Amino acid sequence: MKIITEIISNDELKQMAANMFGNLVKAVVDVERGLLALDAELHSDLEALLLEDGSKQKSLWGINLYPEKQGDDYIEFDSLINLRPSQGNSSRGVDDAGVRQKVIEVINRRIKG
Repeated sequence: MKIITEIISNDELKQMAANMFGNLVKAVVDVERGLLALDAELHSDLEALLLEDGSKQKSLWGINLYPEKQGDDYIEFDSLINLRPSQGNSSRGVDDAGVRQKVIEVINRRIKG
C-alpha cells in the first residue's frame, strides 16, 4: 500500500496489478488533496491509510484501475466505501458527475503513459 504524491507510470501500475489481482489495481482517490492510494487487497485499507494521513472521509472515493485497458474501461467506479447515503451517494459507484470528473483528473495527474 502506498500514497502516490508524485507521478507514476502505467507500467508501474501494470506491475502492481500483476502482483495482486492480475488485471486490476484497487485505488482510493482523495479528490480534495489530489492524492491517490494504491495497491491493497481492500479499498477500506487504502481509505484507512489516507485517513491516517489527514484526508477527510467525504473526499475519499474507491475505484478500480485496469492498466491494460483504455478509455472508459480504464477506471471502474465500484467500491463499498462509496456507499454514502448521507452524502447523496446510494450506490457503490460515484453518482455525482462532478466528483467522478475530479477522480478522473487526479488519476490523469498521477498516472502517465
